[in-house]
Amino acid sequence: MNKKVEEKSTQEQELKKRLEEQEKQLVEYLDTLRRLQAEFENYMKRTEKEKQEFVNFSNHKLITKLLTVADSFQKAIEVIKDEETLKGVKMIEDQFHKTLKEEGLEIIQSHGQKFDPYKHEVIDMINGEEEDVVVHEIQRGYILKNKVLRPSKVRISKVGGKNE
Repeated sequence: MNKKVEEKSTQEQELKKRLEEQEKQLVEYLDTLRRLQAEFENYMKRTEKEKQEFVNFSNHKLITKLLTVADSFQKAIEVIKDEETLKGVKMIEDQFHKTLKEEGLEIIQSHGQKFDPYKHEVIDMINGEEEDVVVHEIQRGYILKNKVLRPSKVRISKVGGKNE
């Protein structure tokens, strides 16, 4: 009988040991599962963000090419003397800019604004009363869906800068 008790005790200890090992393995599996689940969720979020980014900027090359047309409209408006022709060209330019705006393109407002290195590219500096203020826009800049597509090329004022 003593032997049977010892065998039962040994079996119980072995079963307890195996149970503890199984519980440790279960905890490891649960940790691995949680990590994989978190990684997968992050992957899905990243993929969705990249997809949205692709959709937002899929036409940026075409819009960049169309900016030369916008520049040509601006130059034409500056030189046209005939009022009727000027009115017609301005109407076409407005329609062109409206179409680009629908695609998420915005004109960077520069004149009179404080110089912003993210939105402006300095071409020239002149003597002025205020420091780092845009006094002349040489070429329009554009933002496409909150990202600078092309910075404005500007002339800024500097206290003690060169004279015009």
